[in-house]
Amino acid sequence: MRSSALLTDYYELTMMQGFYLAKVDPEVVFDMFYRTNPFGGGYAVFTGLNDVLESLEGLSFSKDDIAYLRGLGAFDESFLEYLSGFKFSGSVYAMAEGTVVFPGEVLVRIHSHLIEAQLIESMLLNKLNFQTLIATKAARVCMAAGSGAVMEFGLRRAQGPDGASSASRAAYIGGCAVTSNTLAGKRYGIPVSGTMAHSWVMAYPSELEAFRAFAKIYPSSCVLLIDTYDTLGSGIDNAIKVGLEQKAKGFKIGVRIDSGDLSYLSRAVRSRLDAAGLHDATICVSNDLTEEIIKTLVDDEAPIDTWGVGTQLATGGTNSSLNGVYKMSAKQEADGTWIPTMKLSNTYEKTTNPGIKQVYRFFDLDGQALADYMALESEAAPCPGNDYMFYHPFSDSDFFKMKKSAFAAVKALLQPVMIDGARFGKTPSINAIKKSVKENLDAFHQSYKRFINPHIYKVSLSSELKELKHALIVKAKEDL
Repeated sequence: MRSSALLTDYYELTMMQGFYLAKVDPEVVFDMFYRTNPFGGGYAVFTGLNDVLESLEGLSFSKDDIAYLRGLGAFDESFLEYLSGFKFSGSVYAMAEGTVVFPGEVLVRIHSHLIEAQLIESMLLNKLNFQTLIATKAARVCMAAGSGAVMEFGLRRAQGPDGASSASRAAYIGGCAVTSNTLAGKRYGIPVSGTMAHSWVMAYPSELEAFRAFAKIYPSSCVLLIDTYDTLGSGIDNAIKVGLEQKAKGFKIGVRIDSGDLSYLSRAVRSRLDAAGLHDATICVSNDLTEEIIKTLVDDEAPIDTWGVGTQLATGGTNSSLNGVYKMSAKQEADGTWIPTMKLSNTYEKTTNPGIKQVYRFFDLDGQALADYMALESEAAPCPGNDYMFYHPFSDSDFFKMKKSAFAAVKALLQPVMIDGARFGKTPSINAIKKSVKENLDAFHQSYKRFINPHIYKVSLSSELKELKHALIVKAKEDL
């Protein structure tokens, strides 16, 4: 499927033209990583890779795209001719979608010529930053809900139609059970579901007639919205009447509360339903829910079965974006020699890690993750039976020894997913990715996943990478 290469920032195109006209187009390596965890949490859930790879496979400039660029009057005809035949021919190494990830470590590594590496930056960050943000939010919301299912229905609050579908995909991967977004259901194979709006109730002469009509049409998926007029008055009274009628026919109902004190109302509604003999009737709540509100209600033992979350899952709530970035880490000289590159900054967090790198995750005997370790790809891969020194990415005095007795397995996290512009390996299904998220989260101690003051998971450098970084910093300062 064709993907317009115009989904890029304008300056990427002007830089590309500059490189093209100056004949500066070496082989390079770029790293994608992010700097801080969203939502004040302890991790992120890497998501969006499949959409990136689909875009890279079909990336091209149509005749209309070229005509538009020509009309801007800023591009040379020879460069436009080059763009007309453009196809991404690079290779991609990445962590698997659904991997739990941490600040500073390489999530995606791009190997290609400089011009095409430059073109894909904006598209790659657009897809990965947003979906990783939403999948992380969904994981937090679902963790707060415990055994209760979470329904994502943020379509109407999302940032445009593409943002809505991307959010639905990421929210499902992060743990949500269903989406209300029908297009996303079709596009990604996500289960779709919904209840009713207040307008359904208001369209009928009475609330009871509205409930009966809905139950008649949807007997096996009847969830009644009981707060249109009076939740603990007519709402629950009429829901019980219809519930008993449905029970006599062999069906059960659910009720939904969309306003008010959800802890108090859910208890009162549960008591009324049970007293009427509707013990299998379920309670769904909505109304601008966040993971903190849900956790409070769960800790309060409010009798809630399902949770409808919209705005938070479609937008990220308190965090509007993930601060993922894309930086060059190596380039090839004319003689074929590879040299490491890095960005220096007065802000130490913005000083990048040089060279072509691999990321390794160390596990203990119980399969629990201990720490992540970034090393140069040219180094021997770490393995059980040896001690390893772990160095802080920014502090010379902060390091520790991972003793061979402390870990039982090591996993290389960056794997080839595209070689010379073609997909490599199997593409996992959305359900396989969703399952992977749960397995990944289960491999981390609860202290890393708590909402308040989470424990900081260690992402460290190998001694060789640490020495290379220090040497490049010293050289750069000496050359000033």
